Amino acid sequence: MMRWLLLGAVLGVLLLWPSLLGVVVTVAAAVASQPVVVAFALGLAVRPHLRRPQRWTP
Repeated sequence: MMRWLLLGAVLGVLLLWPSLLGVVVTVAAAVASQPVVVAFALGLAVRPHLRRPQRWTP
């Protein structure tokens, strides 16, 4: 829910100030060009959906 609110806020700002589109694209490209940041973000996104392994009991 929060991510949709943030997306709506960003789109609203871009509609009010179209010149900010270039800034947003530049920032997104800079973040996407760093593999560590992308891997960290993907890990945060996927972690809630991963199952925790059960303990092994011999």
